[in-house]
Amino acid sequence: MRNIKVKVHSSKSKLKKKDQLAWKIAEIASDEAPLNEQAIDMVINRIIDNVAVAVASLERQPVVSARDMALAHPRKDGATIFGINSNQKFHCEWAAWANGTAVRELDFHDTFLAADYSHPGDNIPPILAVAQQKNLSGMDLIRGIITGYEIQVNLVKGICLHEHKIDHIAHLGPSVAAGLGSLLKLDVETIYQSIQQALHTTISTRQSRKGQISSWKAFAPSHAGKLAIEAVDRAMRGEGSPSPIYEGEDSIIAYVLSGPKAKYTIPLPKICEEKKAILETYTKEHSAEYQAQAWIDLARSLNKKIDNISNIKKIEIHTSHHTHNVIGSGANDPQKMDPNASRETLDHSIMYIFAVALEDGKWHHINSYTSERAHKKSTVELWQKIKTFEDKKWTKKYHDPNPKKKCFGGKVTIKMKDGSKIEDQLGIADAHPNGKNPFKRENYINKFKTLTSDIVNDKEAERFLTDVQNLRAINKLELYKLNIDINQERKKKTYNNAIF
Repeated sequence: MRNIKVKVHSSKSKLKKKDQLAWKIAEIASDEAPLNEQAIDMVINRIIDNVAVAVASLERQPVVSARDMALAHPRKDGATIFGINSNQKFHCEWAAWANGTAVRELDFHDTFLAADYSHPGDNIPPILAVAQQKNLSGMDLIRGIITGYEIQVNLVKGICLHEHKIDHIAHLGPSVAAGLGSLLKLDVETIYQSIQQALHTTISTRQSRKGQISSWKAFAPSHAGKLAIEAVDRAMRGEGSPSPIYEGEDSIIAYVLSGPKAKYTIPLPKICEEKKAILETYTKEHSAEYQAQAWIDLARSLNKKIDNISNIKKIEIHTSHHTHNVIGSGANDPQKMDPNASRETLDHSIMYIFAVALEDGKWHHINSYTSERAHKKSTVELWQKIKTFEDKKWTKKYHDPNPKKKCFGGKVTIKMKDGSKIEDQLGIADAHPNGKNPFKRENYINKFKTLTSDIVNDKEAERFLTDVQNLRAINKLELYKLNIDINQERKKKTYNNAIF
C-alpha cells in the first residue's frame, strides 16, 4: 500500500493529472492486478447477503416505488431486477436503482467504519447491472466489485465526510465509477473523468439521516449508483468533468470539506497490487445501524440476567462519540425517543434498539420495528430511561487504525430501583470478523434462507445458491443467474399482475 497526500492547489499551479487523486484511483482501477482468492470468496458472500436482504424488502414501499419506476424502462439486452423473472430486462441504470434500493432498505447488509462510514455492498447492484447488460462473465464481475470495495474502503479511511454533514454516498459515486472502469476494462483517462463526474453529482447533506429519517435513506445509495453509471456512460462518449475534483481551487475539499488549507492522506494499493479491502468489511447479523449490532448482542445476553424489566430505574450507555452523537441521545433528536417515529428513525436510535432487545432477548428485522412493538407500554417506559454518554476510551477504540483493536460497542450500567446495578460491556458484535461468532459462508447462506424462506421457493433458492457459489465459472451471457425469482403467491401479493 502507499499513502496518497491530497491538498488543494491553486488554478495557477496547473496540477498535473498524474498527481491528482482521481487519476491515481483510475490507475489502479485499470490495472491488471491478480485477484486474491479470499477476496473472491468474500464477493460471493456479499452477493448472497445483498440478495437476501433485497428479497426480504421487496414488499416495502420504497422498494415498490423504485421498482415501479424501473419497470418503465425495459430493454431487450438489459439487466434483471430482483424478484422479477429474468426473461424481463431493463436499462442497467434503472435496474441498479431498483435493486440498490431493495438492498439498502432494511439496513441489513455490510458496513465499513473508519474516518467516515459506509455500506460497501452498495457497490454491487450498479456493477452487477452493467455487467449483465454488457454480457460479461463472473470473473469480470468479481474484478469490478473488488475494485469498488477497494476504492470505497480507502476513501472512507482517508476522508471524513460526516464532520461536514455530507452524506457518505459521496464516496460511493467514485467507487462505483472505478468499479465499472475495472469491469469494462476502460482506459485510465475515461475512468478518471468518470470518477470526477460521479463525485461531483453525488454530494448531498446528512439531513437524510437526521431528525425524522425518511425513505430517502434507502434511495440515496441507489441514486449514487445510478449517477455513477450515467457518469461512466458520458465519459465513454468522450465527455469531460469538473477537474481537479478533489484538489481544485473551488473543489470538494476546498469548499465542501475541510477547506483550502486541508490535507488528507488516502491509502491506495500500488499499481498491480492485490486489492483486499473487501476483507476488512463486515456484515450485519441484525437489521439496524452497525453501531447497534454489539448493543443488540449485549442486550439479549443481559435479558437472561434481569428477572423483571420494570425494576430498572435507569440505563446509562457509555460509548463512542459517533454512537452517542449519531444514534444516541447526543444527537438531540426527539424523534429518536418517539414511538410514532419512522422505521428509518428507530433503526438509528440506540435507546429504542437497546430497550427492545433487552426486553425481548432477541431481534427481528420486521417484528422489532412494528408500530405495535414501538408503542408497547413497558417498552416506552424502558426506552425513556435510557441515556447515552460519550466515553473517550471508547471513542479511541472506535478510531483505532488496527482493525483487530477497533471497537464499536461500549459499556452499559443498569441501575435498579433497589439500589443494585448491573454492568457489562461488549466491544464488537458477535458476527464481526473478530467477534465471538464471525460470519462464514454457512452464516451468509443461513441468513439468506431465513430472510427468503416465505418468499422464494426451495428449488429457486437452491438454484441461486449453487449458481452464485459457482461465480468464478459463470460465462458471458450467464450473469442473469444472479437474479432471483419469487414464488407465485408472493407475486400476486407484491406486484401488479400486468407485468407478468
